[in-house]
Amino acid sequence: MRNLYKNEQSGRSMVEMLGVLAIIGVLSVGGIAGYSKAMAKYRINQTLDQISMLVMNIRSLYSASVDYSGLTSTVAIQMGIIPRNMLPAGETEATATAIVNAYQGSVFLSEANTGGNGRSFKVAYTGLTREACVSIASSDWGAQAGSGLIHIGITAGALASLEASTKGTKEFSMADFPITLAEAAAYCTDTTDTGNAIIWEYY
Repeated sequence: MRNLYKNEQSGRSMVEMLGVLAIIGVLSVGGIAGYSKAMAKYRINQTLDQISMLVMNIRSLYSASVDYSGLTSTVAIQMGIIPRNMLPAGETEATATAIVNAYQGSVFLSEANTGGNGRSFKVAYTGLTREACVSIASSDWGAQAGSGLIHIGITAGALASLEASTKGTKEFSMADFPITLAEAAAYCTDTTDTGNAIIWEYY
C-alpha cells in the first residue's frame, strides 16, 4: 500500500531567515558607507571644478579692465558668469542675490585690495565640512606664477562676508604651496561641519 501522505516542508526556518536578514543588513550598511564616500568625493571634485570655472569667468569678464573694481557676487550673477548649479534652488540670474556651493554654504566674490590697487580678486567658500576643507585646501592649486594664485586663507568658524575673513584666518602664500594635509587639518578645525571656509586670492 502506497503512502498517500507526504510530509514535505517548504520555505525557510526562522534561523535561516534571520541569517538572510543579517546579510542584507551588512550589505546595506556597506552600501550606505560606500555611497557616502562617493558623494563626499563628488562634492569635493565639483567644488574644485566650480572654483576653476569662477576664476576663468571672472578674468574673462574683467579682461578689458585695469582692475577688478566693483566685483561682487551680485555683479557676477547679473553678468551671467555664475553656473546655474551655484544659484539657490528655484532662482535664476534675474532673481538670485546669493551664490551657494555644493555644501550649501555661501560663496563670496570681491575685489581684493592687496597693494591698494584692486588688481586682484577673492573667492570665498563657506560652510565646508572639516573633511572637505582639508581636502580642498590641500589640493594642487599650482605654485607656478602662471596660475595667478596669490594666497589661500583658511578660516574655522562662521564667515558672514569677505570683510570678516581677516579674523582667525591662516594665510598661505605661493611659497607655502602645496599645503599639506597636516597643515590644512591644523586650521580646518571647526567640527560642526558647517563652519570652515577657504578664501582664494587671484590676480
